[in-house]
Amino acid sequence: MRVRELLADLAPQLPHRIVGEAANAPEALSQIEAAQPQIVLLDVQMPGMTGIELARHISARAASGETARPMPLVIFITAFDEFAVDAFEVRAIDYLLKPVRAQRLLEALQRALTRLPADQVQAIDQLAKATNTRRRHLSVHERGRVILVPLEQVTYLKAELKYITVRTAEREYLIEESLTSLEEEFVDRFVRIHRNALVARSSIAGFERVTPTGEEEAGDPYWQVVLRDVAERLPVSRRQWSTVKNLVG
Repeated sequence: MRVRELLADLAPQLPHRIVGEAANAPEALSQIEAAQPQIVLLDVQMPGMTGIELARHISARAASGETARPMPLVIFITAFDEFAVDAFEVRAIDYLLKPVRAQRLLEALQRALTRLPADQVQAIDQLAKATNTRRRHLSVHERGRVILVPLEQVTYLKAELKYITVRTAEREYLIEESLTSLEEEFVDRFVRIHRNALVARSSIAGFERVTPTGEEEAGDPYWQVVLRDVAERLPVSRRQWSTVKNLVG
C-alpha cells in the first residue's frame, strides 16, 4: 500500500501503469509471465521464497534461449540493511530500504529505465551467487499457471529439442532453461551422465552393464543408471562414465 501511494504521487514525474500485485512467488511468476512488465518492485523477505530466489527464477526464464521472455528490470525492497551488501552494488541492480522514500523510489525507477534488461540476467545471477541464494524449486509454466517443483523431488533433467524434461517419481514437466546453466547452478545435487542428461545423485540406486543384442541394438556394451522410484534406465556416455563412477562411488 505504501509503494502504491508513492507511485501515485510520482505519476506526474514518471507516468506509469501498475499491471499487477502478487502476494507470493507463484502468483508473481504467473503475473510476470502474463503482463510482461518493464519493472518489478520485489521485496527481499517473503514467505516461502526470498525475493532474490524469485528473481533467479525470472532471470532463468528470461535467459532460456529462442523462446526467452523479456527480462523485467528488478528493484529490490528490504527492511533490513543487512541485505544492502556489496552484491547489490552490481550496476544493473538497485535496492530500496524501508520505509521507502518518494525521491529515492523515483531515482531507482528512472535509473532502471536506463538499463538493459539483458544486463540484469547476469547481474541477478551474480547477486544470487554472492548471497549464496539457491533456488529450492524449478518453476514450470503450464496452461497459464506456475507450478513450483521442489528440487528434492527431481530425479533427472533431460534436454530434448528446445525443452528440458523434469522427471519426478509422479510425472514429467517441461521447462525452458539451459541444461548447462542448471548443471552449474546445482552442481552439488546433479551429475551429468550424458551430454543431454543430468541425474540427481540421491536418485542413483546403482548401475548396470548392458550388452546390446539384435541388429537394432548392435554395438559395444555400455553402462546405464538404475534410478530410485523410476523404472526408466538412462544410458551413461563413455565420456562421462569415469566421472560419474568416481563422483557417485
